[in-house]
Amino acid sequence: MSLADQVLAVNDDLPIRTDQPVHSGKVRSVYWLTEADSQRLIQEKGYDVSPDAPLAIMVISDRISAFDCIWHGEGGLKGVPGKGAALNAISNHWFRLFREQGLADSHILDIPHPFVWIVQKARPIKVEAICRQYITGSMWRAYANGDREFCGIEVPDGLQKDQKLPELLITPSTKGILHGIPGVPAVDDVNVTRTDLLNNFEAFNFSKPEDIDHYETLLKQGFGVISDALSKLDQIFVDTKFEFGYVTDASGNEKMIYMDEVGTPDSSRIWDGPAYRAGKIVENSKEDFRQLLLNHFPDPDILLNKDRMDEREALARDNALPEDVLMQVSRIYTGIAEKITGEKIVLGGNPKAEIITVLRNEYDLID
Repeated sequence: MSLADQVLAVNDDLPIRTDQPVHSGKVRSVYWLTEADSQRLIQEKGYDVSPDAPLAIMVISDRISAFDCIWHGEGGLKGVPGKGAALNAISNHWFRLFREQGLADSHILDIPHPFVWIVQKARPIKVEAICRQYITGSMWRAYANGDREFCGIEVPDGLQKDQKLPELLITPSTKGILHGIPGVPAVDDVNVTRTDLLNNFEAFNFSKPEDIDHYETLLKQGFGVISDALSKLDQIFVDTKFEFGYVTDASGNEKMIYMDEVGTPDSSRIWDGPAYRAGKIVENSKEDFRQLLLNHFPDPDILLNKDRMDEREALARDNALPEDVLMQVSRIYTGIAEKITGEKIVLGGNPKAEIITVLRNEYDLID
């Protein structure tokens, strides 16, 4: 079996029983179960959710996106071997630690396969909650250009690139396009202040103003749990993105939960500790792939300039990356996952067939 055969690139064509269109994102596809199947699984598996909660099968892929494009490699390689399993394994590990340490639950109810989550439908908070412990990336570029205020927070003069910040910085941005919020442009991924959230908590889907304190607490606690665990591995948790939402448990209580993925190479920057102390930045995250792309193409402005999106999409479509490039990325993802979880990431021979078998035999979701 070829390397390309081991990659799960197309994940929206599984014969999972559903009566709604499959939602296919850049990396994950979501299959909303029928009402009957949702209620059956809640009863059979004893999930702590409302009896009428909608459930979904969420299937990750090995596709890799960067600069809002999907990239591919030579030899029919449509993704990064081991990437999907690594991302899920890392998120599963952190979600488990969050529960064990009394932070909050996640949207995940069950893990039938390394590529698959069974999740409950949540009401998402429309904020990408970003935490920064070091000044780098886009924040450094803005700082170097003279900016000193980030999401309403003043930072001091004299900071150096890649330096640890005086305190953990929360720099939220909008998730999706929100209309009618004073001072907040109706575009995706625009920075907002804590005052924006408080004054417009309903527009951001918070149930009450006090929940903004709770979201910040969960954000800082989650960041701390991951940062402390990574520091024991001599890895530095630089910055990350969290997402939150609301669900109702079996007793009818609304609660805020973690959503999407947490602490992964896709959603975070993770630096190698020994290299950092030696004055070098070694990325154990997708940022390494982003930098590779910037160095690979002669005009990196295409990748950085949102006004050149058509050219960027053509680059991704028309250029098959060398196989060794994607295998380098594979080693980063599987390596950091194995370091974090202490378990080997094993590539299946045919992940799609494995998923179908387990969902048919153990969950009766395949006709």
